[in-house]
Amino acid sequence: MDDQLVFKGATVIDGTGAERYRADVRIGHGLITGIGSGLDGGRTVDADGLVLAPGFIDMHAHSDLALLLEPEHPAKVTQGVTCEVLGQDGLSYAPVDDTTLAALRRQIAGWNGDPEGFDWDWRTVGQYLDRLDRTGAGVNACYLVPHGSLRMLAMGWENRAPSTAELGRMRELLAQGLAEGAVGLSSGLTYTPGMYARTGELVELCKVVAAFGGFHAPHQRSYGAGALEGYAEMVEIARRSGCPLHLTHATMNFGVNQGRAGELLALVDQALADGVDLTLDSYPYLPGSTTLAALLPSWATEGGPQATLARLADPGVRERVRHAVEEQGSDGCHGVVTDWATIQISGVRAPALADSVGRTVAELAAEQGRSGTEVFLDLLGADELATTILQHVGHEENVQAIMRHRVHTVGSDGLLVGARPHPRAWGTFPRYLGHYSRDSGVLTLEEAIARMTGRPARRLRLERRGLIVAGHHADLVLFDPDRVRDTATFDHPRRPATGIEHVYVNGTAVVRQGRTTGARPGRTLRRTERGTRAA
Repeated sequence: MDDQLVFKGATVIDGTGAERYRADVRIGHGLITGIGSGLDGGRTVDADGLVLAPGFIDMHAHSDLALLLEPEHPAKVTQGVTCEVLGQDGLSYAPVDDTTLAALRRQIAGWNGDPEGFDWDWRTVGQYLDRLDRTGAGVNACYLVPHGSLRMLAMGWENRAPSTAELGRMRELLAQGLAEGAVGLSSGLTYTPGMYARTGELVELCKVVAAFGGFHAPHQRSYGAGALEGYAEMVEIARRSGCPLHLTHATMNFGVNQGRAGELLALVDQALADGVDLTLDSYPYLPGSTTLAALLPSWATEGGPQATLARLADPGVRERVRHAVEEQGSDGCHGVVTDWATIQISGVRAPALADSVGRTVAELAAEQGRSGTEVFLDLLGADELATTILQHVGHEENVQAIMRHRVHTVGSDGLLVGARPHPRAWGTFPRYLGHYSRDSGVLTLEEAIARMTGRPARRLRLERRGLIVAGHHADLVLFDPDRVRDTATFDHPRRPATGIEHVYVNGTAVVRQGRTTGARPGRTLRRTERGTRAA
């Protein structure tokens, strides 16, 4: 821990959205201990010309295993991130039993990898959070209980409504996870088995979340043909349950939604006017990223990964899939007919498939003289569903309109595995600061930082974090506003940002003079009756 350190002459942007001011800021024993002029301390950092901001909060992270495998976490600390929210999209590794863990490891290997010899020594949410604390990490972490994992434990992968007993089991598991420190519930309604849930099931679960003071973070049913209907359903769940709502990676994608962000924001504004507690996050890029298997129609994935692979070997099933994805519009692909030219392979697990990375399915099909669906299904089989993709389906005007909204926060949705993952995993936060604030003027620097700090801290109910205030925890970022820039690209996605000079987590430097220190001062931040804080 870096005790009695003074940042001298910093330009302070405090996370509230208020105008910047010049001051000395002192930290000691992991806390901000003074803000003013002429402050002294054991050591000083010359902050003249640099911005001092609260540490950035990633509201949508997929670092569930990365924090255990590479706990120094360079992808995020080099961006200034000091806290992440895990357990996203309704699929993660707690709570689990032996059967569901094995299936989840296969199903989301494209998101997180599936390392050989790894010690899966937890089953509950509390045990997972304890494992993170024993390991230590470069960032703090919050966790959402994943709805799909609850459904697996209660009723497997069946495409039906739960019985009263099964719904009761989900409620019990959810309550346990919340009592053990989770900050809310995530759902993944284009992924199995979460997509099989009806509105009423989610309302009942969200009532449990509301009782614990948490929030619901849904990956909703469609970001394409049914996007507005999907968002409206999430708002209705919030109304009926009384549960706060956080619309995660809020986008309006595919050709059917070009220029329609205003319709989403009108829905958001009406909900806010009606008293719904609602926030949202987005990433500052056009392409999305997911698994190749996510494009399958829901009926093709019933029964879990092993059943899916067996089913896709059947010629009759393959033709049904072709009709769904190329003519009808698969629910897994947001109800939109799949354009194989927009589907680019970003990562594979099987070494024999490495040449596919960076190529679109359309390019592979033309090269092989086969249809896009044949390439799609053969890749899924050969890679055992672990293939990841980029989907080039976004629209700049929608991205900018959404980030301007008054309840907007920032989430990277970054996958850290694969040969060429989406650059948002390494570039989201400096891209907001550089491209969208300094260079394009879409947001002021004060607005951008509020979206990364104070506003998400309020959603998470973080205790004494997210603002530069005396007595708050010393999660801080010192950066050069003229130099800060994302350098990660789609061809070179793991390049660290420039201009991020110093990053402190709980008062300890994880980045010093632009270089990672290897320190792991991060802790899990767990929901309590008073707020979200370290255990």
